[in-house]
Amino acid sequence: MAHLTDIQIAQANKIQHITKIAQKLNIDEDDLEMYGKYKAKLPLSLIDDKKIENNNLVLVTALTPTPAGEGKTTISIGLTEGLNKIGKQATVVLREPSLGPVFGMKGGAAGGGYSQVVPMEDINLHFTGDFNAVEKANNLLSALIDNNIQSKTNNLNIDPRTILWKRVIDMNDRALRDITIGLGGTANGIPRQDGFNITPASEVMAILCMASDLDNLKKRLGDIFIGFTFKNEPVFARDLKAENAMAILLKDAIKPNLVQTLEENPAIIHGGPFANIAQGTNTIIATKMGLSLSNYVVTEAGFGADLGAEKFLNIKSAFANLNPKCVVLVATIRALRHHGGAKTEEYNTPDLEKVTVGFKNLEKHIENIRKFNIEPVVAINSFFSDSGKEVDFVIKKCASLGVEAVLSEGWEKGGEGTISLAKAVVNVVENKATQYKPLYDWKSPITDKIEIIAKEIYGAKNVEYSKQAQLNLRRINRLGFNDFAVCMAKTQKSFSDDATLIGRPEGFTVTVREIEIAAGAQFVIPILGKMMRMPGLPAIPASDKMTIDNNGVISGLS
Repeated sequence: MAHLTDIQIAQANKIQHITKIAQKLNIDEDDLEMYGKYKAKLPLSLIDDKKIENNNLVLVTALTPTPAGEGKTTISIGLTEGLNKIGKQATVVLREPSLGPVFGMKGGAAGGGYSQVVPMEDINLHFTGDFNAVEKANNLLSALIDNNIQSKTNNLNIDPRTILWKRVIDMNDRALRDITIGLGGTANGIPRQDGFNITPASEVMAILCMASDLDNLKKRLGDIFIGFTFKNEPVFARDLKAENAMAILLKDAIKPNLVQTLEENPAIIHGGPFANIAQGTNTIIATKMGLSLSNYVVTEAGFGADLGAEKFLNIKSAFANLNPKCVVLVATIRALRHHGGAKTEEYNTPDLEKVTVGFKNLEKHIENIRKFNIEPVVAINSFFSDSGKEVDFVIKKCASLGVEAVLSEGWEKGGEGTISLAKAVVNVVENKATQYKPLYDWKSPITDKIEIIAKEIYGAKNVEYSKQAQLNLRRINRLGFNDFAVCMAKTQKSFSDDATLIGRPEGFTVTVREIEIAAGAQFVIPILGKMMRMPGLPAIPASDKMTIDNNGVISGLS
């Protein structure tokens, strides 16, 4: 153990056989599909709609983050530990990490410090193979499309110029954004322009996260819109008879994964769409599974509340009839300094003036959560560089808005460091919870829904549509998809579509560059500004700091 950190030693010493965790949820061992000693799949038969209605859903989101992130997953896990410490039966339900960020900017996504899910290395890497299944199902459809174009006997007459479906890979690889395929002669297919998205941006991932069961998954896969024929007729995956084969690849991926926290509490991890380019939440199945098995479920939605939380509340909760009873807004002093104008090298330098200015960003997020008829709690994720004056300012300023702000020390202390946060959340759930309401009606016109999000959530003054976006709107109307939800794709660095506009920008215009269709997921994806659906690696990727020794011990992954 000489090469391990204290936290890794705690992990190695405390991790329990997964059957012990299942017992806490009253799950029979025979219901588990084992993936070694510490991971298992859960059957969908455990979902109980009556129990779901009686249990409590808590969403963790954040203010507009710095590039390093503000610790939503760490807070989610820590809060779950804290709730169990005060006698509540709680399970954390999270997304699966993507290898793109793991090896790119942010590193692992299994929490941090003493608020981790384990086995951390497995979760951050290949886990139970769900991402691989999504990738293969997506790319099977791509192969079927190109095979049909090549076919002389079963050709659907697909116009290659209209194909909207892209291949995916779970890696940040900017060189694959725009490619040409089918080169090398007639045996290799029909040459055409194509490209890759990152796997979390795949519509297959979105569908997996929206599906209610295997039959519903299959139908949604069949509803994927591919493009048009030369006669300008729409083509769907079902026209290629793709849905059954794709569903077969996803037959195990549809089942949620059970693991555990460092304090031996249950954790369900399933699905992994990004929040800036997809819906940013775990699967409906996983959330309902948690609510069927626990009195409290803590879940998180990616990036700031303008992205993940907005989609969780307007898309996922609305479609699945969920009723989140409290929203935890994660804030860090460093992020408030950032929104107050601090440069990167000043993030860890106490500056009450910058925190005061930066608070406007958090205040806007508080206002937004209340628009959904939900009361927020602010969790100040503690860092060594925080000054007492800065923390006290945030607590008092939130109190002046009628919001409880609590210092969370889950990274350093685990559940002991989140007891105050847990009590604040329980207070809202038991004394202030109401029936949440989405911000728009799915039946409203697409442009109305886009403008409601842009103006109400982002604070934009105007919305402009490029010529391409206007063409996309006409296509959506022609295909009868106006009653779909809206899943905005924009930068996570600002309320606006301009990453440089920090704090609480006002009077700005957002530009809808184009609008993609995810017919199987039942939403459209307006892409704002310069947003990309295939990220690139940073100049110094997280992979640079990762090592593995001769005994297989990995460092630098978390």
